[in-house]
Amino acid sequence: MTDTAAPDAETRALLTSLQGQRRHILGILEGLDADALHRPVLPSGWSCLGLVQHLALDVERFWFRAVAIGDQDVIRALDDIDDPWKVDPGVPAADVLDRYRLETRLADAVITTTPMDAALAWWPHHLFGEPHLHSFREAVLHVITETAAHAGHLDAARELIDGHRWLVLT
Repeated sequence: MTDTAAPDAETRALLTSLQGQRRHILGILEGLDADALHRPVLPSGWSCLGLVQHLALDVERFWFRAVAIGDQDVIRALDDIDDPWKVDPGVPAADVLDRYRLETRLADAVITTTPMDAALAWWPHHLFGEPHLHSFREAVLHVITETAAHAGHLDAARELIDGHRWLVLT
């Protein structure tokens, strides 16, 4: 029996970058109560929880478990939620945050066991046409970029809610 090989330097570097962005996502929300997390912040109507749910389902779950490895259970479940950006007011904030944490752990398992040069296993042509990404590396970089962009959105939302800013030295 052989041990699973440790991730190579590139995988470790990409995973470290992604984990930093994920910490930012959760960190900027620390201290907000359930009402603030559920409250729509921008005219488009999204809430902080809606953005986190989008990251859990449309980003972490979609790119790593559906697109990268073609998990059929995940692919079948993609249509279970009508609009991931909308979180029912009765859904506890902790449930959405815990789902994000779970999806990031599951994604990390994919990242540490999938070669960066691997071809993507599945793509929803019926929704998006031809894929614009072709390797697992490209998918990981896309998720890092999207997570970082949404961390910035949450920075702005948090400042609008209570004036708090992430990593501001005083």
